[in-house]
Amino acid sequence: MALVRSASIALAAVGLISLGACAHKNGPEAYSAGGGGGFLGLGKKAPPPTAQAGIGVNSYLWRASLDVVAFMPLASADPYGGVINTDWYSFAEKPDERFKVTIYILDTRLRADGLTVTVFRQTKGADGQWVEAPTSAQTATDFENSILTRARQLRLSNIR
Repeated sequence: MALVRSASIALAAVGLISLGACAHKNGPEAYSAGGGGGFLGLGKKAPPPTAQAGIGVNSYLWRASLDVVAFMPLASADPYGGVINTDWYSFAEKPDERFKVTIYILDTRLRADGLTVTVFRQTKGADGQWVEAPTSAQTATDFENSILTRARQLRLSNIR
């Protein structure tokens, strides 16, 4: 059930990003179904394009963040506020330990200080309950470095 919910949230986020990208690049006509059906084909006029169309953060950092945490189920993704929350994830090798990641994209520019990652860790106690456990600061740094590396790759692939 959680996997279905995570997939639905991911699809909704992709849909929002796609609609925002269409509005930003192509104007209000991009919203029309069949060229004249109105906003999403519902008979309403498309909203006028604004400076806030598209995502509110650096698109390379956003896409790279989603790529890096793709193995984890998404709990929420806000492309306008720049926050990505994963759900708990356990590696098959260590089922008594699970991780959760929150990514904050803080800037519209591709900069190392425009990104913050927080990693949460829990272990299963003797009674079977999940208990908060400390996480190495290096784990969050490794996530940040992976995201920045992927963002640079995405940017370079668009330049060529």
